[in-house]
Amino acid sequence: MIAQLIPLDGSPPISITQDVMVVGRKRGLCDVMIDHSSVSKIHCVIAKTDGLLFFRDLGSTNGTKVNGQRVSRGALLPGDELYFASVKFRVHLGPGEPKVGHHEHTEMLSALKGPDGDDAGGSDEFNIPADADSSAEMDMASDSDVRLLSASDSDVEMVR
Repeated sequence: MIAQLIPLDGSPPISITQDVMVVGRKRGLCDVMIDHSSVSKIHCVIAKTDGLLFFRDLGSTNGTKVNGQRVSRGALLPGDELYFASVKFRVHLGPGEPKVGHHEHTEMLSALKGPDGDDAGGSDEFNIPADADSSAEMDMASDSDVRLLSASDSDVEMVR
């Protein structure tokens, strides 16, 4: 599995190559060195396990945010925006190199329409059986539907 932090400023990606990596500004002590004054000397730790990334802020001055929310620890999902203080990254997890640039966005379509505006029967395109009528048969949620907890929560939990 490739795990990378893609800087939103266009800098080269940072590969998460070890099971546990310390992120911070202190050269020689941190595995991921971010040379920015807003990043603490020892900012946070990232752990890679079973195809997932977890992080814990180590009491940094300016905090760690995921998708704009300041958190002390949690799980990272592909596409999440991770901020070490004011330095922003996009999380890439998967078998290959990232295919979507940081400036591109994913859109959710509510229905598929054919060229004439009628329902195109798009279920065949997504391999959804035409007779599927219950939400359980058409569940599009993935195993990576994990949300982060705020700093005030006492235990890490996964919510689907």
